[in-house]
Amino acid sequence: MPSHDVLVIGAGLAGQRAALAAAEEGVSVGIISKVHPVRSHSNAAQGGINAALNPGDSWESHAFDTIKGSDYLGDQDAVEIMTREAPEEILHLEHLGVTFHRNEEGKLGTRAFGGASAARTYYVADITGQAIMHVLYEQLMKYSEQIARYEEWFCSSLAIDENGECCGVVTRNVADGQVELFQAKSVILCTGGNGMVWKPSTNALICTGDGIAMAYRAGAKLMDMEMIQYHPTTLAGKGFLITEGARGEGAHLLNAKGERFMEKYAPNKMELASRDVVSRAEQTEINEGRGFPDGTVALDITVVPKKRVHEALREIVLVGRDFAGVDITREPIHIKPGNHYTMGGVKTDVDGRTDIPGLYSAGETACVSVHGGNRLGANSLLDTLIFGKRSGRDAAARAKRIDYSRASKQVLEDEENLVADLIAREKGSGRRISEIKLELGQTMDAKVAVFRDEAGITEALETVRRLKEEAKTAYIDDHGSVFNQDLIAAIELGYMLDNAECTCVAALERKESRGAQYRTDFPERNDTDWLKHIDLERTDDGPEISYSEVTITQWEPQERTY
Repeated sequence: MPSHDVLVIGAGLAGQRAALAAAEEGVSVGIISKVHPVRSHSNAAQGGINAALNPGDSWESHAFDTIKGSDYLGDQDAVEIMTREAPEEILHLEHLGVTFHRNEEGKLGTRAFGGASAARTYYVADITGQAIMHVLYEQLMKYSEQIARYEEWFCSSLAIDENGECCGVVTRNVADGQVELFQAKSVILCTGGNGMVWKPSTNALICTGDGIAMAYRAGAKLMDMEMIQYHPTTLAGKGFLITEGARGEGAHLLNAKGERFMEKYAPNKMELASRDVVSRAEQTEINEGRGFPDGTVALDITVVPKKRVHEALREIVLVGRDFAGVDITREPIHIKPGNHYTMGGVKTDVDGRTDIPGLYSAGETACVSVHGGNRLGANSLLDTLIFGKRSGRDAAARAKRIDYSRASKQVLEDEENLVADLIAREKGSGRRISEIKLELGQTMDAKVAVFRDEAGITEALETVRRLKEEAKTAYIDDHGSVFNQDLIAAIELGYMLDNAECTCVAALERKESRGAQYRTDFPERNDTDWLKHIDLERTDDGPEISYSEVTITQWEPQERTY
């Protein structure tokens, strides 16, 4: 049985940063990823990472922008920690070798991003996530004696001991189907978000809400699951992301009449208002008939100098050419809001601790909450690094204090029974996994998206619960053990359905409009009744709702305008 003091599940930026922080504390670390680490979804982060590093900027300004962006649902103690520690983390990355853009003076250069009162986004062209990830992976190599890498191992459930503490995880080696119970003193979930619950999405196929669902099934609370971000600029139908950096460089949004419509919705910030505001503006233009026949609006990047586009936005030049047949330096490209990010997740404190002793979470899997109702662009990379580091350190400190405890062999037997049941199902005994995934994604995109109402969310919830029943008889074609992606997809479907049910229940419960949750039947923000987090805990009858207070330190809620 493999054993490590600290076991990190997921090897994107949060996972790698957590593993490195734990290793620096001198404990043994294992990091498990269902794909090769540099194929993790952190790769897709294009625009940059925020920090108040310039002399004229301050962490207080960054914190206020983040809190205002969150529609005052962000916990201000956590936001303060993130924004205070941001400058040091940027310099740490730069010293490790991240080749951040530099200005004419040779100093670290920034670009403007949505919802920010200063240009504080540090970037590497439009491949910032990928650049940071490769540098951190090099560091994993450097610490190879302390950090064991389990690449292409799939985690299916958490192991809980008789005291209710997390003591390991059940995993499957994708290459040969071998099932193992890994032991650990601390487990950190860094498995990313749940974008595959929606279709289309900017997320990678691997973003199926694994860590969120595993924690939920083990008894951990989830928080703010109704808060799902729709990015303003994605390719219609395909879901490809067009970075916010394009608008940071000066690109305009136009409706079918050629009008720069953001003047009506955010006269001061225009295209650089917060993401929920821009997405709602676009969807309103489309819904009211001022969009293009294909249900889109246009992003005009031709106003940005061609040299600057090729220097700072080179990846989206290729995306436009290859997937939309458009040269973005010569003509506008059609875009629409698309599923992008979950602000909710596993409820944690500022050190990544969940309410299950020994279980931690960081990154998009976790909800600290620094993003509240709406995340600002370029705060996600910062979140992964700051809270990945903090959870790694705290998990290592815990591991030094305690001994290993043994998980019940029952978790391994349950896993083997689940796999045996899936493989035993006759072809044609139920629906295909892919059919259920497609219906789930289309339903969530239609009913739990930019605009929501009670009837739509209720319909989505009923569909999700029907699909949960249908998933019990869904069959797979591949009954082998070598690289059986069919089997993994079936387990992932269960994760996705748990995530979807929680999102629908929380969206139905929050009877107001705040951040990404816009209820057309409750169009106003209601601080009197709803300035609070919605927490969810698993029961036999579905998610049980409770509430927790929003931590307010120095910024009282006020009307949010851009």
